[in-house]
Amino acid sequence: LGKTKQDYASILKWMSYFNSEIVSPLGNWFLPLLGRIPYNKKSVEDASKTVLRAVEVVEKYMLRHTYLVGERITLADLFCACLLQRGFQYFFDKHWRQQHPNVTRWYDTVTNQPIYTDVAKKVDYLDTPTLTNVPPKKTEQPKAAPKATVAPSTAPADEEEVSPAPKPKHPCEALPKASFNLDEWKRHFSNNEESEALKWFWENVPLEQEYSIWRCDYKYNDELTLTFMSNNLIGGFFTRLEASRKYIFGRASVYGENNASVIQGVFFIRGQEFEPVFDVAPDYESYEFTKLDPKKAEDRAFVEKHWASEGPVVVGGKEYAHACGKVFK
Repeated sequence: LGKTKQDYASILKWMSYFNSEIVSPLGNWFLPLLGRIPYNKKSVEDASKTVLRAVEVVEKYMLRHTYLVGERITLADLFCACLLQRGFQYFFDKHWRQQHPNVTRWYDTVTNQPIYTDVAKKVDYLDTPTLTNVPPKKTEQPKAAPKATVAPSTAPADEEEVSPAPKPKHPCEALPKASFNLDEWKRHFSNNEESEALKWFWENVPLEQEYSIWRCDYKYNDELTLTFMSNNLIGGFFTRLEASRKYIFGRASVYGENNASVIQGVFFIRGQEFEPVFDVAPDYESYEFTKLDPKKAEDRAFVEKHWASEGPVVVGGKEYAHACGKVFK
């Protein structure tokens, strides 16, 4: 977190810069090309220009610096390198890296540190981009066999030819239609006391096949500082989950006090795997996800504690009281 208050301020400055100038446009660059959100050629082009322009600032800065702040790796390097990962995963090919040696050197240095590789995947560098600005391919439908010739009829046609089904814009759209509408639970949670809402949840929501519940733990609790800033971190994560809003409900909270806190949450999602829902947020790998079993009393109690904001929680043998949090619905 830096040696001085000036270092600390610089760390916050770089984290804020990447969070505001790179993360959102980077998502608007790659998500349409994956078919996760609607594709618009100009919007994708504008997003790519915004990202590249923002990265140029970092490239010039890193010409005379090894790390973003000071001469040692800080939270700013870990946080910002993680947010830039999608660029190296999909777009930053060999030619780009040759033109941006300073950013590439910095990213390579940070992502090869044990503190990074212990919790995050390292992507292989590209020779050519894996995504380009073209619409995502639609699923090819097999051609129907030619129909037998029939005599002309003056009767109006009963049916029109069915057009091929479009490719799902989100992985959850490929799942069978759910018998339960997630919005019904969101309305019930919003319009009732939490105790009554939770009772209704266990009695009415199908959790065998259609939906699942996941515990979420932030991986870098030892790097959290002021609780309001940690709450803003949750808010930024929720903002980047927007493309999955209709498939997810949850609450994440900060527990503890300034310079001694943790982030935990519980999410109720469509399907049985967490990645299709959370993958839309580039920083989802900063969190560890654990599936909960609604049949176990201790897991049900864990859900109720978090959704009712009734701390404390125990992490690493230490107890933390509830400080603040946000609901995603």
